[in-house]
Amino acid sequence: MRRSIILAGATVTALALTACGSGSSDSAESAAPEATESAATAEGTLTMWVDDTRIGEMQPVVDAFTEKTGVEVDLVQKASGDIGPDFVAQVPTGEGPDIITSAHDGLGEWVNNGVVAPIELGDKADGFAPAAMAAMAYDGQTYGVPLSIENIALVRNNDLLDETSATTFDELVEQAKGAGTEFSVLIQQGEESDPYHLYPLQTSFGAPVFAQADDGSYTSDIEMGGDAGHAFSEYLAKLGDEDVLDISIDGEKAKQAFLDGDAPYILTGPWNTTAFTEAGMDISVLPIPSAGGEPSQPFVGVQGVFISAKSENPVLANEFVANYLTTEEAQDVLYTEGGRTPALTASAAKVDDPILTGFNDAGMEGAPMPAIPEMSSVWGFWGTTEAQVVDGQADADTAWDQMVDNIQGAIDAG
Repeated sequence: MRRSIILAGATVTALALTACGSGSSDSAESAAPEATESAATAEGTLTMWVDDTRIGEMQPVVDAFTEKTGVEVDLVQKASGDIGPDFVAQVPTGEGPDIITSAHDGLGEWVNNGVVAPIELGDKADGFAPAAMAAMAYDGQTYGVPLSIENIALVRNNDLLDETSATTFDELVEQAKGAGTEFSVLIQQGEESDPYHLYPLQTSFGAPVFAQADDGSYTSDIEMGGDAGHAFSEYLAKLGDEDVLDISIDGEKAKQAFLDGDAPYILTGPWNTTAFTEAGMDISVLPIPSAGGEPSQPFVGVQGVFISAKSENPVLANEFVANYLTTEEAQDVLYTEGGRTPALTASAAKVDDPILTGFNDAGMEGAPMPAIPEMSSVWGFWGTTEAQVVDGQADADTAWDQMVDNIQGAIDAG
């Protein structure tokens, strides 16, 4: 047991929690975050699950927290795909961790299973990117602190085109054709299309997959039907007719074509840009122009930290998560160590990597990936329909209406 610490305004939050559930070489120069102070005291040790790609960046943060407060945070490495399922399985038995680090898209399942505790961030929430905070919300409550965000953007090969003046996606395609390459704008597809990579175009027609509440959390109301959905599906058919979209071009083929200099543009994420720069390519990362007149909103994936509803140390867990990981200093260290765009806007503003800055700018108006259970009823119908429309196998409007009906039926069936 470590020495007691002074906690910042944690008593009321801790009672609420109990009621709800009972790399970089610059690491040595990273600023150590500072803990907060208040009138309540507690002591103990925290257990935190982290995947293998993030345990290295989290270690100096928890070390600084321990040095400042005397409270140990035991980091347990787990496979990323195991964290969510094991959290659901172990928390009810009392064997789970106090805290997990995970992508936000499992939040709906965790809430429905009663394994995650809501937290109160107050004014701290205003310091984060709106899409990042929306990803932490479910059914009107906040359940986590966002750490980093990622999304797709428009990547340009500067050796083929050195300027982008297009303000619409159609203008972008026309400009790209001027490069004289085999492809204009690469958007990976495949036999079942790729709704994730097409989503910025879809939202620009005002056809988001689900409606969002005022706090950014998703409802189960399907929003991609009607006239807006028809306009987008007709646009998909147009892009298919013009060979901008091709279901024979999957993710690997799109990536290789861009590496080979066969297109001036590709819609992709930071997971591919390292391969581009390692190949010696000069690239720029830009926002995706609107196709339908409204903002293009890529899905934003958010890594966050969540507190167990059965934590034996809810006061300490809240101190670490809500009062410590929300600080600029902590988020600065996570960026220095991990190289991911910080969710805290003050930390993101310090990022001087032009590629990461480009992705951050492209995702500022993004939409968090829905974490509601109903999303599992969407992907199959969505991708199959888009592939049929792109490939000219079905009438755009008829196929889209049938897709919406099928999704609604699957949701209603539970």
